[in-house]
Amino acid sequence: MSIIEVKVPQLSESVTEATLLTWHKKVGEAVVEGENMIDIETDKVVLELPAIKSGVLTKIVKGDGEKVGSEEVIAQIDTEAVVAAAPVTKVSEAAVAATPSARKLAHAHDVDASQLQGSGKHGLVTKEDVLSAVQTAEGSLRSSGAASDLLPVAPVVAPSGNRPEQRVPMTRIRQRIAERLLQSQQNSAILTTFNEVNMQPVMDLRNKYKDAFEKKHGVKLGFSSFFVRAAVLALQKFPIVNASVDGTDIIYHGYFDIGVAIGSERGLVVPIIRDADKLSFADIEKRIADFGARAKDGKLSMEELSGGTFSISNGGVFGSMLSTPIINPPQAAILGIHATKDRPVAENGQVVIRPMNYLALSYDHRIIDGREAVQFLGTIKEALEYPGRVLLDL
Repeated sequence: MSIIEVKVPQLSESVTEATLLTWHKKVGEAVVEGENMIDIETDKVVLELPAIKSGVLTKIVKGDGEKVGSEEVIAQIDTEAVVAAAPVTKVSEAAVAATPSARKLAHAHDVDASQLQGSGKHGLVTKEDVLSAVQTAEGSLRSSGAASDLLPVAPVVAPSGNRPEQRVPMTRIRQRIAERLLQSQQNSAILTTFNEVNMQPVMDLRNKYKDAFEKKHGVKLGFSSFFVRAAVLALQKFPIVNASVDGTDIIYHGYFDIGVAIGSERGLVVPIIRDADKLSFADIEKRIADFGARAKDGKLSMEELSGGTFSISNGGVFGSMLSTPIINPPQAAILGIHATKDRPVAENGQVVIRPMNYLALSYDHRIIDGREAVQFLGTIKEALEYPGRVLLDL
């Protein structure tokens, strides 16, 4: 018998503990090197913990839902039992050939993910595959009135009459989001300034080159890269907006790490585009597309979600017309982007229709004055209304 310990990976400095979500293995079952055994949720991301050696899971020290810390032992594997357990291995491998979000959804709807044809890379079962299976099953049962049996029923408390309530614990990610939002509100002097931008020049430029851009770079030319480049230009002009507060000190950052807020089913995550000032439009679009895809499956690493000197939040993708974004501490400012809509505006004494977008800059008034905030937002507006200057670095 040769026993090795399964440990929680080293968490980042800002993460003190994590929660074990669901063991995908039972004691006595075979595991294969590299196969995910359990999902671990921190306040920033959901991690997969792969087996470092093949063998048989002989002991589970920490069960589902328990809190754990870095390097804590949570299980044991007997590496010499791998041959005897080999027949079980193939079944196990098929059962885990799915993304974390797909496995979670499959478990909630009592769907056997191993029986699905995966549409992901190397046949990986995705969340969309599970949803399709659920919808198909619901369609076949709807006529008999049994479709509701597929849906998990949350614990419900009905104190009196027909007024049901349900109590659901927050996930660690949602708890952390709540803590950080309160921290931002309590520890920063948040003020928001607004402006509007005519998106027609950006739209014209994008429509003119989007096909050639995608053909050359293999990624679609969206609007995100324009906003990121415009933000970097404004941050270079107003370094205080790229700074952060540490006690009674102001830290000026000589680099531009831009956080891009992405909504996922587990909550809001803000992956960081490192050294955004050194990236091309194509590089930025590829990073954002990659972040968005991996955020859905909980595949973002803690390193990708840590740090950042400035953030951009695009509520416009959900239809938001105007909002006041909350600063992501210890950053000093955040840019809010909203839905672009045709609106009547005055140009040269005439009323014309233009695709307008309201911009909002929330900033920490402790270190950023109103004049700097207004001028910073004005610089972004100018860069977007004259995008040729951004491309030519003028």
